[in-house]
Amino acid sequence: MKKTILLALMLAVCGGASAQRNVEVVETASGMVAEDNMILKRKVAIGRFTNETQYAKGVFYDKENDPMGKQALDILSTKLGASNKFLLLERNDLSALLEECQKGGNAASTIGADYMIIGSITEFGRKDTGKTGVFTAQKTQTVEAAVSIRLVDVATGLIIYSDEAKGSAELTSKTTLGIGGKAGFDATLSDKAISEAIGQLVENIINKCTNNPWKTYFLSYDADGVLIAGGKTQGIKEGMTFSVMTKGKKVKNPQTGIMITLPSKSVGTAKVISTGGDTPETEYSMVEVDTKETINSENMSNYIIEEVK
Repeated sequence: MKKTILLALMLAVCGGASAQRNVEVVETASGMVAEDNMILKRKVAIGRFTNETQYAKGVFYDKENDPMGKQALDILSTKLGASNKFLLLERNDLSALLEECQKGGNAASTIGADYMIIGSITEFGRKDTGKTGVFTAQKTQTVEAAVSIRLVDVATGLIIYSDEAKGSAELTSKTTLGIGGKAGFDATLSDKAISEAIGQLVENIINKCTNNPWKTYFLSYDADGVLIAGGKTQGIKEGMTFSVMTKGKKVKNPQTGIMITLPSKSVGTAKVISTGGDTPETEYSMVEVDTKETINSENMSNYIIEEVK
């Protein structure tokens, strides 16, 4: 009987050692996968957030320095930055940005971004409620906010995502026989309500921006070298290979009058040799191009450099 118990204990110990080794192997493999999965960051320009509500708009209200609008812009920037999938390019002059976007064609090169986000606070309110009993008193501060977002594809000028979300935050204080916490005016509730509303939209923004392959454009194509826009901060590394595509033909739908872009066609590949540039907006990569047809260097806007999925 003792031998049987001893044998069982030895098998259990061996089994535990084997399980531990398996865990170590899984951790190593996971680390390798994380290192190999490179993220090519999209450039996103964040336009000004506007406050479309009447909250805190007095006689001396300055639309250009609206605190709630700036607050919402900062929250959105922080949430998008935390995803590690974007290079954020803030644009203070929204009207000028919209004008650039409407130009179409080479808008991507003038704006320097793939997507543009326009936001506004459409609803905002604060209320205090409470109830009083024989021995107790309770007070609740509640803030509610609604945020509207539009996501624009800079290359086409089309709105690819538009939505509105609502958020709320509250703080409750309670006293019994005069004993307990008494909460005064809490200014952070507005941050929390706006943050909750924006948080509901961020995942959809990320999905819409990353659904399509990452893309960029030729900067130059001559005897001195071939350059494409984008560099290290976007995740581009030496040895990476991209597809060289020609833009799809545009046709007009006779029923709606809307121009439709047909699918692009692959004409070759571009392999990264080196990267350079000082800032996200001035970065570039030198590439070696291998194509099935001669590239028309006089019409660089007809080509797209696209991520290979």
